Amino acid sequence: MEHHIRCNPEDIARYVFVPGDHDRAKKIAAQFDSARVVSESRGYLVYSGTVADIPMTVSSTGMGGPQVAIGLEELAHMGANTFIRVGSCGTVQDHIQVGDLVIPTGVYRAGATANHYLPPAFPAAPSWQVLTALVGAASALSVHAHVGIGSSWDAFYAETDPALLQKLKTAGLLALEMECDTLFVIASFRGWRAGAILACDGTSRETKPESGAEAFRRGEELEISIAIEAMKAIALADRAANN
Repeated sequence: MEHHIRCNPEDIARYVFVPGDHDRAKKIAAQFDSARVVSESRGYLVYSGTVADIPMTVSSTGMGGPQVAIGLEELAHMGANTFIRVGSCGTVQDHIQVGDLVIPTGVYRAGATANHYLPPAFPAAPSWQVLTALVGAASALSVHAHVGIGSSWDAFYAETDPALLQKLKTAGLLALEMECDTLFVIASFRGWRAGAILACDGTSRETKPESGAEAFRRGEELEISIAIEAMKAIALADRAANN
């Protein structure tokens, strides 16, 4: 039994969703054909169940790189090897609105946890199979998603250099969040598969506005549907490859 996620290996599926938010974990589990709580310990709320007879797990990770890293390592010790972050983000781009979805093709590494695995010059990028499955699922569901570069930062309330943010905006940076760099780098280092889809909950004009709550809720529902369809596609491709 792991130190923080207190359950048995048979309780964890190969295919795992890793939202930060505990409530979002519950919403994902509600879309399973069957779901049961398998662990609720040290900030990790874990459900397992099935989707179209495919075993799947969802584990909330809380906020930031250290919790993500511990969660990934312990889930992988119990057999998981494919991870989709279903998260939230802010943006610096004027054309992205609250409730819009972003699928990152890579992230600017401004966090620290991943540096303990691979040096900062190593790119934080999702697995191609997971990235293309997410883009394909969005297209199949007729949902527009912005696809491009995001960023991960450790300190939500710290002051950020305006000149740096402007430079990143000019370069096309789409999303600001706190976990993808850790997810992508550790997955690369360990040989796992990982990707992410993010719903925008704030802009450079206003951080997490109350007026955008309903738009964000709709975006969250869409990203959950896309993530589940993408994971199904990955699992079915794995089955076909093994037959």
